[in-house]
This record gives sequence, C-alpha cells and structure tokens, in this order.
Amino acid sequence: MTERSVPERQFRKKVRVIACGMIGREVLAVNRQLGHDHVDLKCIDANYHHHPDKIAPAVDRAIRKARDEGYEHIFIGYADCGTGGELDKVCAAHGVERIEGPHCFSFYLGNQAFEAAGDDMMTTFFITDFLARHFETFLIRPLGLDRFPELRETYFAHYERALYLAQTDDPELEARARAAAERLGLRYERQFTGYGELATALAPL
Repeated sequence: MTERSVPERQFRKKVRVIACGMIGREVLAVNRQLGHDHVDLKCIDANYHHHPDKIAPAVDRAIRKARDEGYEHIFIGYADCGTGGELDKVCAAHGVERIEGPHCFSFYLGNQAFEAAGDDMMTTFFITDFLARHFETFLIRPLGLDRFPELRETYFAHYERALYLAQTDDPELEARARAAAERLGLRYERQFTGYGELATALAPL
C-alpha cells in the first residue's frame, strides 16, 4: 500500500486535549462527531471551579506532563474560568491555545451572543448538562446548602432566573435542571445550545 492510498487520518499526529472535568463528556462527544480518533483527553478536577486559583497551576503541570509523554500538539479545554488571565499566561508560556471566552456558559451560548446579552446575564444562574447531572454533589454539598438551606438567600439573592443551557435533548436532564431551579427559588428557562463554540474550537484539531 502506497503512502498516497493510506487514509489521511492515519497520518494525523496525536493531540492531547487538557480539559476541565465539567466539559469532559462534551469534548468526547464532539470528537466522536468529528471523527477525531487521534485526540487524547485528560481532564482536570471539575471541583477546581470552586477554587479558580488552582486551575492555571494544574494546567501548567498537565502541559509539562504531556510534553514529557511526547505530545507536541496540545489544546486547552478551558475558557478563562475565573483565573483572571493567569491561564492565558500559562498558555502563552507553553505556546498552546485555549477555548475563547470567559467561561463555558459563554462559549456554549456563543461568545458574541453572550456579550451582546450584557446585563441580562448578571442576574442569571447558569445550568449546563454537567450541572444538571451533578447538581447535588457539585453545588449543593460544597456550598453547604444540604446542611444550611437558609444560605440560599445569601448565595442567590441577586439572581432572578436559572437558565438551562442544554447541550443535549435529554428529558431527564431537563427535569433535573427544572428541579434545580425550583430548589434555588429561581425562574426556570431553557435554551438549547448544543456544543456551541466548543465544537468550533475542537474542529481544527
């Protein structure tokens, strides 16, 4: 078999995607849709979103490890995610790119659309498929709302609605998202986004 007749995908170089655990399932789904069998995913603990100062150092360590393992091509599956530009410094130091946007809610919705919405987003609590699936373990327990439900008024006093940005059409997840909104005492809305600009970011890989 000549080189010219071998399928192009066999010559693709392996790519390491270092992603937030909150979007790991979605990264895998997009790569399946794109036929990216050359992409290797490594996730960083989703709970770091409760401690965003840990994200940039964790990504730095993960990039160094990937380089040690021989990966030349690395992509960062994070937006800024509350790092205040620290993640961009890590990316610049290693010569790698990340997903554009301030956070996953923005790139799911579309960064331009999110920015255009302006003040409407200031009083919005966002729910994604991940949060609908892990609402109790990722939000309620870490915030202590299972033990001290009265804290809800402290944490969510300035929110007016819960907007479910749905990556999939899943009736069970929608029911969970609606229940989460009710538990937080917020008006429920749903918008189907699919994978948004996550798919756009991963396509060139």
